[in-house]
Amino acid sequence: MKSARHQAILDLIDKYPIDRQEDLLEHLRREGFDVTQATVSRDIRELRLVKTATGDGHYRYMSASGAGKTAHSPNRFETIFRESVLKVDCAGHMVLVKCFSGMANAACEVFDAQTWKDVVGTLSGDDTFFILMRTEEAAAEITCQLQQYIMPRA
Repeated sequence: MKSARHQAILDLIDKYPIDRQEDLLEHLRREGFDVTQATVSRDIRELRLVKTATGDGHYRYMSASGAGKTAHSPNRFETIFRESVLKVDCAGHMVLVKCFSGMANAACEVFDAQTWKDVVGTLSGDDTFFILMRTEEAAAEITCQLQQYIMPRA
């Protein structure tokens, strides 16, 4: 049942410009899947779906490896990070990455797909994600590394 639901989700996000979990939940119910919001949220994580900007200024869920790009591509990391992130700062062991609204999941996903020294884990929201580092020094170092990817804004 889970694999069928996952395939249905992939088919739905390919067919419709779904940008909210509630919309995905509704589409799944129409397809005959009796699921909860918690299940949909877990499926999104397991499928590594990210919100990406569309050409018309809206967002939609896509597979992290969508459009023939692998989640581990350095160019993909740079592109998404530059287009999504507004600022990077740190305090203690934590690094804050502030993004445009709706873009933190995409930026965090491409960050997670890379190999970083001393990263304990990440936590993403809608417009912000946090990186927990092993030491304060490592937090300061990765902050400097990530700041080089931020596009200057007018």
